[in-house]
Amino acid sequence: MEHGHGHGRAMTAEEVRAMLEPSAWDERYGGEELVWSGFPNPQLVAQVDELTPGAALDVGAGEGADAVWLARRGWAVTAVDFSQMALKRIAEHAAEAGVEITTEQADVRTWTPPAGAFQLVNSQFMHQPAEVFAPLVARLADAVAPDGHLLVVGHHPKDLEKPEIGRPPVGDMLFTAEEIATQLDPSTWEIVAAETRPRQLIGLDGEPVTGHDAVLHARRRS
Repeated sequence: MEHGHGHGRAMTAEEVRAMLEPSAWDERYGGEELVWSGFPNPQLVAQVDELTPGAALDVGAGEGADAVWLARRGWAVTAVDFSQMALKRIAEHAAEAGVEITTEQADVRTWTPPAGAFQLVNSQFMHQPAEVFAPLVARLADAVAPDGHLLVVGHHPKDLEKPEIGRPPVGDMLFTAEEIATQLDPSTWEIVAAETRPRQLIGLDGEPVTGHDAVLHARRRS
């Protein structure tokens, strides 16, 4: 189940765009409560469980559940977020878990990670307007080492068809895995998965509802 999803109403498009700024997330992560569930994203677990650990970049790392999960499995994790409060929470969760995670504050909309430096680049539910997201994906892809993996997961646009899921009306900020796959040069990339995966969520009315994740997993050829 997706946790941390407030019941009652969906955010408006204006509220969502306000969340694109670090100050909004500093405020959100500055409270006592966890914003997210504390569990790693299920598509990360499904795609990465069998991979040999190396250097990993977790982009838009939030409270660090994915980063901690990766670190526990032996990955050398760099967790990046534009919220200083998020990075503070990641450091706290890493300490509790007894793992080391490198944190870096950066606005991924303009930040360029080091080229070819990571065996895994993970981006989970980091929604941006399309004109920002396409060049961002290209920069993240450039950061993947030969034989490394790129994992990009997000809410699928078909979730907008079910008002009870409560996705905000921001179609330009949702994507399909196939759209991202077309950005990747087939001579450089092998598409491991480009699909739409159902996931059980709790709707605005508190009832279970099926949502869908867009899952793109690609391996850079050696």
